[in-house]
Amino acid sequence: MPYRWNNRQDVDEAVVAVMNTLDRGQEIHGWLMHTLQQAINDSEPQLAEHFFTELERHRPEALRYFRKPEF
Repeated sequence: MPYRWNNRQDVDEAVVAVMNTLDRGQEIHGWLMHTLQQAINDSEPQLAEHFFTELERHRPEALRYFRKPEF
């Protein structure tokens, strides 16, 4: 998983990783949480916004793991 998202596919893959982790009954922490937060912070704002929109749509309970940057 890249530290910086380059397109919506990168973001969608990150959302699937979050969904799969939660489906296994695991918490989001460690390298996954840090890698995704770095991607949120370092990527284009519209890609970070897409990440939060998709999480809210598919797994709103996962929003608590990530800090939304000020756009």
